[in-house]
Amino acid sequence: MHEMSRQFLQQLLETPSPSGYEGRIQEQIRTWARQFADEVATDRHGNVIAVRNPGQQPRVMFAGHCDQLALMIQYIDDQGFLYVQPMGGWDMMILLGQKLTVWTARGPIPGVVARKAPHLLTADERKKLPEFTDIWVDIGATGREQAEQLVSIGDTITVELGVRWLHNDLAVGAGMDDKVGVWVVMEALRLLHGQPLNGSFYFVSTVQEEIGLRGATTSAYGIHPAVGIAIDVTHATDTPGSDR
Repeated sequence: MHEMSRQFLQQLLETPSPSGYEGRIQEQIRTWARQFADEVATDRHGNVIAVRNPGQQPRVMFAGHCDQLALMIQYIDDQGFLYVQPMGGWDMMILLGQKLTVWTARGPIPGVVARKAPHLLTADERKKLPEFTDIWVDIGATGREQAEQLVSIGDTITVELGVRWLHNDLAVGAGMDDKVGVWVVMEALRLLHGQPLNGSFYFVSTVQEEIGLRGATTSAYGIHPAVGIAIDVTHATDTPGSDR
């Protein structure tokens, strides 16, 4: 793999991007795209659009989404545990036991998903997956007062970010759906830099895919491509907490 591209992929995988809160990762993508595109813009929805050879026909659009599954703090109980709502379609089997990071205004706070101990579960509870009302996030707070000094209602939470490189140049990490997809789009932009093109090519990092394909829809209406190609790694693996 091209070393600069490898570093860019790792940077994306180490950057939080909950659906609706993609500003931090989109700034990194804008910085990357400016090296290779003729124009780089951000629409009102937050999609980053890099263009090669603007104003020509046909218009070809490549798109991958930069947002990832996340949680949002909804309630803090008297013991200092955080109750959460999902941001996107979580697989509860993947979420249980995960190391998490709470992204607060004062910086990241580590946490872990917890639930009732197995020996305290009823027979019926053992037969079904827990709901989000049955789990909580433990940040080690001694009670509500200390927890409220560390986090706030509405703070977002992701799986602990990072990337681990395996043999044969394979990697595992949280958020690969679809940070790998948007990386492929931006890698195509790099590879086409300086190449003659017939038509206008749009390379788009879309937002809010995990909560309804929103950015892909708005960016496509804005660009009106003759051809659109969406790049998503979901079908390569269906484990949101550990995509490969």
